[in-house]
Amino acid sequence: MQEEHRILRIGFPSGSLQESTLRLFARAGYRVQLTPRSYEPDIDDPELEGLMFRAQEIPQYVERGVLDVGVTGRDCILESGVQVVEIGELLYSKATSRPYRWVIAVPEESPIRTLEDLRGKRIVSELVKATRRFLKERGVEAQVEFSWGTTEVKAGIPAIADAIVDGTETGSSLRANRLRIVETMFESTTRFIANENAWEDPWKRQKASNLFTLLDGALEAEAKVGLKMNVPRQRLDEVMKSLPALHTPTISSQVDEDWVAIEIIADERIVRDLIPELKRSGAEGIVEYPLNKVVY
Repeated sequence: MQEEHRILRIGFPSGSLQESTLRLFARAGYRVQLTPRSYEPDIDDPELEGLMFRAQEIPQYVERGVLDVGVTGRDCILESGVQVVEIGELLYSKATSRPYRWVIAVPEESPIRTLEDLRGKRIVSELVKATRRFLKERGVEAQVEFSWGTTEVKAGIPAIADAIVDGTETGSSLRANRLRIVETMFESTTRFIANENAWEDPWKRQKASNLFTLLDGALEAEAKVGLKMNVPRQRLDEVMKSLPALHTPTISSQVDEDWVAIEIIADERIVRDLIPELKRSGAEGIVEYPLNKVVY
């Protein structure tokens, strides 16, 4: 009997997260190609089928079973109010590896200083449900209206809004519009989520878990490099004092018993200072190499 061909349907975010997501999948070992005007990417894994949706739509499509798994933001999950399985967090975004913050902001000259000062005020937000829930949990009654975009501009127009809720990674847009943060509602990072029924399917659960492991491993490797070096055995202790590592460095004997080989993983940002220090400590033949994945 021919074995059943199993498929895991995955939702990719279009828009601002699209390019960074496809690059991450490439580093994880999956070539995802998207032709112009197409919403069905070609994936070099016959067990994966992809669809492109806005990140805001993915949680509801995962909950309904249109998708088995999807990549979206925590903010989109909170706003949708859906029941899905969060497989894990993927620490990347459209511009940096920093979390995307959703904040309540007002013009610099506004008398509003605290959350309590927002009682009875008008707030515009792209996350109406999440904003109302945040205010309700803190006992603040305010009028929350939906914003279709360019939200930061609306804070300076009294007839439209007293305050805004906007997302920011760097805060540059808020500063450019002379806005001051009153409160941070929550931080949002990218999440890999699954449909509850799909997660109960052993094959789909294993496939999704394997995929997350590779994606997370690619992210872990992004800011790290490997170092190899030869060290005289008599200077091993001196070199070891200089070595940072995820775990104990790998030390291997060589044909010449007076020498050992050492291999470590280190943060790339410290290597420019580390390599000269290792050389001074007695290491030779130092080789730096990139990493594709680091899986704990």
